[in-house]
Amino acid sequence: MNFSPFTTFIVLSLFIISFSCSNQTGDSRKPAVQINVESTSGHMTIGSDLNISISVKVKGGELKETKIYVDSTLVTTNTATEFTYLVPHFDGLGKHTVKAVATKADGTEGVYFKNFEMLSDIVPEEYGYEVVQALPHNDSFFTEGLEIHDGYLYEGTGENGASGIFKTNLKTAKIIQSTPLSNRFFGEGITIFNNRVYQLTYKTKIGFIYNLENMALIDSFYFSSAEGWGMTHDEKHLIMSDGTNILTYMDPITLKTIKKVQVCDNKEPMNYLNELEYSEGAIYANIWNSFLIVKIDPTTGKVLSKIHMDGILDMVSSTRQVDVLNGIAIDPVTKKMYVTGKYYSKLFEIRLVKK
Repeated sequence: MNFSPFTTFIVLSLFIISFSCSNQTGDSRKPAVQINVESTSGHMTIGSDLNISISVKVKGGELKETKIYVDSTLVTTNTATEFTYLVPHFDGLGKHTVKAVATKADGTEGVYFKNFEMLSDIVPEEYGYEVVQALPHNDSFFTEGLEIHDGYLYEGTGENGASGIFKTNLKTAKIIQSTPLSNRFFGEGITIFNNRVYQLTYKTKIGFIYNLENMALIDSFYFSSAEGWGMTHDEKHLIMSDGTNILTYMDPITLKTIKKVQVCDNKEPMNYLNELEYSEGAIYANIWNSFLIVKIDPTTGKVLSKIHMDGILDMVSSTRQVDVLNGIAIDPVTKKMYVTGKYYSKLFEIRLVKK
């Protein structure tokens, strides 16, 4: 019997496919792992004991072992097909990942993931505010960073073509010194540490360092976060936000990331962390596109209190269309707290009032 070239091609193709399928070590031969993560208390809150339950199904061989990782750290290895591992007092807020790597005796692996989320174990205190006084503020400033140092107000501004850093008189808003950014950069948060001014940019992943005395640019650096938003510092680290619920701690000399802290309240992750201020062992953060300021425990990331700034926009006039509340400055000497926003004509000294 004679076959056409096309028929021969089809027959050979089907033979090759059949042979390949009969000899491959595909997904059907990988161990299948079911992962379950539960709190022993029933509440997924920081400090809870967690049970990680594992069930492994194996076809065509025997199970050698299953390794369990929590956030890339190996926590246990077990040879049973079903087991539970207890993680006592899990102390990380936010989103985390369990990875299970099940390996058969012939070396075939099955890798599976399960995400879980831990929330704060405290209910934040609720505060309102009283305006102590309203001071003038330059309403051409698209405010991204705000800080008081030696009695002067330092401000970082945004928008391409209008970004820069400014030293101004706290009482009059008169500009004393300034350094503009190149038009291609959108300026973001600033902070002053060890006689240097640090400034983030929005989407270029580049930061700048200035001499505090004369505001001269002396260096630049790269940061790992996708975007730069707010910036502050504690006694040892620079601290930045990136629009998520994550605070990134950086070494002020090497500018390398030291650690990351996720910020959550008792209900959800606190996303859109924007302009930051560190004072007396706590971090204050604007929540972008809202009239909310949160006070954060910098060690755990717990939201300690919420400050509701509703109504402040009613006290603002501007030659421009005013934008969101963004700017917190606490005088390290007087402990007075000031707030403002993008294109606001006023800088407000406020007093917190507990609800």
